[in-house]
Amino acid sequence: MLTNFKGKNKIGFNLLLWTAIISEKMNPVTDRLKEIGYDGVEVPVGIMEIKPYIEYGKFLKSIEMGVTMVCALGKDEDPINESVLIREKALDKMKWVVDRANDLGAKTICGPMHSAFANFRNRPPSEDEYKWSAELLYKAGEYAAQSGIVFAIEAINRFECYLCNTIEQLNKLVMLTNHENVRPMFDTHHANIEEKDFKSSLKSMKGSLKHVHISENDRGAPGDGHIQWEEIFSILSEIEYSEWLTIEAFSRNDESFANSINVWREYSDPWEIAGRGISMIKRMQAKYNL
Repeated sequence: MLTNFKGKNKIGFNLLLWTAIISEKMNPVTDRLKEIGYDGVEVPVGIMEIKPYIEYGKFLKSIEMGVTMVCALGKDEDPINESVLIREKALDKMKWVVDRANDLGAKTICGPMHSAFANFRNRPPSEDEYKWSAELLYKAGEYAAQSGIVFAIEAINRFECYLCNTIEQLNKLVMLTNHENVRPMFDTHHANIEEKDFKSSLKSMKGSLKHVHISENDRGAPGDGHIQWEEIFSILSEIEYSEWLTIEAFSRNDESFANSINVWREYSDPWEIAGRGISMIKRMQAKYNL
């Protein structure tokens, strides 16, 4: 009965567990995820070519599979760089990603696009950097709004960025941006590192939360670590969250990507993650009416 339970929130799976480069090789993986019961997949922006996104978008449509996207920015396209030219490159990249979202049929683009990934200044963030990030996100939001696409901006841990580690910092940036197509998201892995408690941070996002990454403390199978899932789903129900619940787990299947995010071991078998993850989410959905 639980397997057939259909909650209010769609359940997605991030393809980064297998690869950062989308191609037809992901078609059988996607077929199997659909058979397991997933409503959609999350596609990484790991290749700067147009055709793979168009072709994969056609495939997703043919099997009636939903889709979101995840994107990060590099140091040469940093939204908080002092150089206007580099900030403009960041905006160009975000516009390009919006175009690929249209190719895929995605309406949500998530990720830490407030600043470049793992690009540090050896000091705390400045107010100028928040201002530059907000200005760029506003322009990106204007472009995304033309297609009804929303950027779901992510706070990530201190080892991967310095501008937005906490939900408090993220909320500050989203409010400063002040665009309805730029909203915050919540990632349980990062919050497990940075938040004093899940309860207050999640409650602070009521009415604005756009996307949730379901991710265990070690990036393995959800429910196999120490993330407090009961508390999280209880609060998601309380704040009436109704968007995607997307599992994000990592492996060394794509060595180049794994090396870039310091993944040095296997946490769980990929299909164990997929199977256990959806069972846990459906159990929580049924219990908390999500």
